[in-house]
Amino acid sequence: MNKKSISSKSETDWKRLDAMTDEDIDLSDCPEITPEIFAKAVVRQGLTSSKKKTQVTLRIDSDVLEWFKSQGKGYQTKINSLLRAYMEAHH
Repeated sequence: MNKKSISSKSETDWKRLDAMTDEDIDLSDCPEITPEIFAKAVVRQGLTSSKKKTQVTLRIDSDVLEWFKSQGKGYQTKINSLLRAYMEAHH
């Protein structure tokens, strides 16, 4: 078994970075974003466009909500999908 020490100490030279000006930063590999590029940007790649959403206040049992939250990111979308499936099954 390897007993290599894992340190959380940063190896970043913060004093050097604090002393830098904007002109000191090399942006050659990061081109400026033009309005045309920004207009074509994909913010949520791979998601289909959704129907209009309405924000509501809904009372849900705490343990139910905590279970959905424990499933990770996107728990509200999962709740919506389950409600949609129920609606479609009873339509």
